[in-house]
This record gives sequence, structure tokens and C-alpha cells, in this order.
Amino acid sequence: NDVIENALRPAMEEAGRRFERGEFFLAELVVAGDLFKEVMDEILVPEIQRRGSPAKALGTVVIGTVRGDLHDIGKSIVATMLRAAGFNVIDLGVDVPPEKFVEEAVRNKADIVAMSALLTTTMLEMKNVIEALKRAGIRDNVKVVVGGAAVTEDYARSIGADGYGKDAVEAVRVCKRLLGIEE
Repeated sequence: NDVIENALRPAMEEAGRRFERGEFFLAELVVAGDLFKEVMDEILVPEIQRRGSPAKALGTVVIGTVRGDLHDIGKSIVATMLRAAGFNVIDLGVDVPPEKFVEEAVRNKADIVAMSALLTTTMLEMKNVIEALKRAGIRDNVKVVVGGAAVTEDYARSIGADGYGKDAVEAVRVCKRLLGIEE
């Protein structure tokens, strides 16, 4: 946990700040995220499991790219940044149907369902996910955050999302704010 708190998390946050200021390009943020994930998966997760004392997560986020959309990079960067910030992240991948978002939100007792869409033709699926959360009776128990190249804050509001992240750094801020976590 000290490695995450004192090295990895600050490094990812710095990469995010540099990206925001235009000092890093998307490719550099992707590389930083890949390195973070590799260190987590190969070194820290096995060590945490060996010790049997996982750190308390800020919250649980179920994240995926909506049905019909196969774009992964933006969603993966957000997932990595959320992990770096201390969230437990369940990444459903791409082309995720509404039912899968609901199933995993229930299974993992999610605090937040986060969705990504790159295409204007697929962003309509975000509303379908929100409707599926309502039908399942869990919409009032989870916050919904949306983002992606095609998505705007106005669109997020129009479909009833609780938050909109224009990029990975903003998505982390929005998730923290929605759960009442101070930066």
C-alpha cells in the first residue's frame, strides 16, 4: 500500500496533470497507465493477496464501453486513473450490453456505473443502460458517470446521468465528488 500511496498514485496523478496542461500527449498518458497497471497486476496485487490485507477502496466503479462501440483506449485510461486514485474498478471491456452493466453493478455492489462512447451512434446506449438500472430497481443506489468523444455535458444531463467527465482526470474528480470525497 505504501508503494501505491507514495509512488504509483502520485506518478499517475502527475501524468494526469501534465496531460491536462498539454505537456503530455495521449500516448504518454497511455504508457503511464499501462505501466501502472502492469506494476499493480504483476507485483502489488499478488503481494496484497499474499498478505491478505487489501487497502480500503474509495468506492467501487463498474466501467465499460457501451454496446456497439469497440473503442477501448479512453475507457482504459479512465479505469487506470480511477485505480490510481484508490477506487476498486471492475472493467467490463467494450461492446457491453445494458444487462451486463446492471448484473455487474449488483454483483459488485457498485457505487458508480461509468460508461464510455466514442461514436454518436452508440452514445444512445447510455440512456438504455440508465433505463436498465431503473428497471432493475438499483438506479437510486448508484451514481452514473458518462464520457467519451461523442458525449457532452448537456447530453449527460439530458439522459439523467449524475456526472460527465470530459477526460480521465475530470472523470476521477467527478467520481470523487459524487461520493463526497475531498480532493
